[in-house]
Amino acid sequence: METEEIKPVGSVDAVVKVPGSKSLTQRALVIAALAQGSSTLRNGLISEDTRYLMDGLRALGAEITVSGDDMVVAGTGGRIHNPGRTILRGNNGTGLRFLTSLVSLGRGRFVLDGERRLRERPVGPLLEALKTLGVTSESREGKGYPPVIIEAEGLRWGTVTLTDVESSQYISSLLISAPYAGGDILVRWEGRTVSEPYVGMTVAVMEDFGVETVREGENHFRVKRGQQYSGRPYLIEGDASSASYFFLAAALCQGRIRVENMNPDSLQGDMKFLEVMEASGCSMIRGDSWVEIAGRPLYSGEKVIDMGGMPDMAPTLAVLSAFRPGRTVITNVSHLRFKESDRIAALVNELNRIGVTASETDDGLVIEGGNPHGGEIETYNDHRIAMSFAVAGLVIPGMRIKNRHCVDKSFPGFWDELKKL
Repeated sequence: METEEIKPVGSVDAVVKVPGSKSLTQRALVIAALAQGSSTLRNGLISEDTRYLMDGLRALGAEITVSGDDMVVAGTGGRIHNPGRTILRGNNGTGLRFLTSLVSLGRGRFVLDGERRLRERPVGPLLEALKTLGVTSESREGKGYPPVIIEAEGLRWGTVTLTDVESSQYISSLLISAPYAGGDILVRWEGRTVSEPYVGMTVAVMEDFGVETVREGENHFRVKRGQQYSGRPYLIEGDASSASYFFLAAALCQGRIRVENMNPDSLQGDMKFLEVMEASGCSMIRGDSWVEIAGRPLYSGEKVIDMGGMPDMAPTLAVLSAFRPGRTVITNVSHLRFKESDRIAALVNELNRIGVTASETDDGLVIEGGNPHGGEIETYNDHRIAMSFAVAGLVIPGMRIKNRHCVDKSFPGFWDELKKL
């Protein structure tokens, strides 16, 4: 595993570009694969996760070709091919959950599996929800973890209720496949739901491809029968999660960075991280297709920040908090234990490694800001751990990031963009 050593810089004044949104690319790929006709997805993210998803969709009958950052998808019209073999998902949890509902539209036995870490990521609540729609399934030892076996006979109609779900991907998965069910499907969720802004993103992409969802309550969506997606050209906006590392760089270096290929009015939940940055002392300028951040001395004092709506930003915030004078409490992210790594434990371990006092809580972590020093960061094969701690190396010497290629999961060009600073 190659290690990347980060060289500190003085101040920064730079322009960088981020790839297409991973969340939007994956939603658009699945919907385009279900659509009638052909779609051209422009500025899509070509990464480890999306390649696994494209391979899975090809196995299910979609024709997908890639040219640069564009993807041309010839859809199946909702007719799912059974490949007669296991569909491997790598460590793509989103892809696993989206395809679990999608293969339920087919006929026969479908098997979804992946790497060791994927087998530790839960899918049980989604399987239970599909059971109410007539889907028979099995999971590893019956505990709701991959490999997943679906005995598919199509989706029936009815009401699905999820309670205290640890991933909004279950909701998105059901909604995306719902137009091809045997009747109307009402998806409801109650109690605590994390990453909820991603449901709004899913609904928006569905509507862009011609399927209407009817909101019947705060947490109720109905998808009426007889609708289908239509192929179309589709532009995928820049990834807010990837942009956050450059927002962090501007804050730590107290410099200016403009991030291009960004929609300032995006529905991506991680765009809310800009509000956290402003509340920490940074200033923002928003253009038509870019966001510019200028760093200032970070505000001191105690902060309690609920990250339930943007959990992928917790590593970025954790590194910011390591440099901010005062105590930071990150809450409502217990589900981070089931990401590419146990991110809560990973963040605490690596913050301690660079001299920052941090501890776990039931639903997050507590960080006592101080004076971090360099160190060799264990990434746990987690792209967000690698990218967040890499930015810290811009202001403290001696930062080395192990397994540099783990960033290929979401941002293969990250190291090149970082060097522009």
